[in-house]
Amino acid sequence: MSSDAVTYDARDGIAVVTLNRPETRNALSQDVVEGLIAACDRVNQDLSVGCVVLTGNGPAFCSGGNVKEMHERNRAPFMGSAAEMRRAYRHGIQQIPMAMYDLEAPVIAAVNGPAIGAGLDLAAMCDIRLAADGASFAESFLRVGLISGDGGAWFLPRVVGMPRALEMTYTADPISAQQALTMGLVSAIVTPEQLMEKAQEMAKRIARHPPHSLRLTKRLLRESARVDLPTALELAAAMQAVVQHTADQQEAVAAFLQKRSPVFRGN
Repeated sequence: MSSDAVTYDARDGIAVVTLNRPETRNALSQDVVEGLIAACDRVNQDLSVGCVVLTGNGPAFCSGGNVKEMHERNRAPFMGSAAEMRRAYRHGIQQIPMAMYDLEAPVIAAVNGPAIGAGLDLAAMCDIRLAADGASFAESFLRVGLISGDGGAWFLPRVVGMPRALEMTYTADPISAQQALTMGLVSAIVTPEQLMEKAQEMAKRIARHPPHSLRLTKRLLRESARVDLPTALELAAAMQAVVQHTADQQEAVAAFLQKRSPVFRGN
């Protein structure tokens, strides 16, 4: 899949999804929203994809909502009655957190530049974040009188902890890549030239695992975070039974014992 707003390039088990609106610093206009959702759907249907790398084209990762559209109030969700705006959010930008949460393959955010407002929240929806040393982050909704209407109030505290999330949200102050590393928002900082190389290297280490086992591992981690222990154990037992009936799991064990590289076929 390739579109004007979001590009999708899958090869060797890795899908690179790129926000492709550099002229708006990759703001989350409707075409970008639709492109992201389509990319998530495509990954879920393609077991050959073991890991996703999400990045932005140009100097920014994502500037969040389109402030110009917000000011002009000529496009959803910035126009209409309160009821119409609510519906536009639910059927528009809020489809991103749902699609990202349901994305079966692990996803790495390669944050190449500023991740602002909903752009920071998009990074927080990813499983792992790597940052270029010039990247910056801001939960900046209050600067334009908004709340985090895209799910950031749910995702950000789960990444950095509630006290840090409250500070970032209430002050709306930008933080540097180094500050993001200190608080655990990102896993590593690299030069801009190394960013995609390092993200691809990590993606390859992830994608080498059996696809069914990998995707169910992600799902188990997601679901275990919101249920009690007995329920988490029941989920683990059921998912373990599923993966142990796959040929790839048997191949993984055989390769381990025979000290060779496994060959997985997605079954």
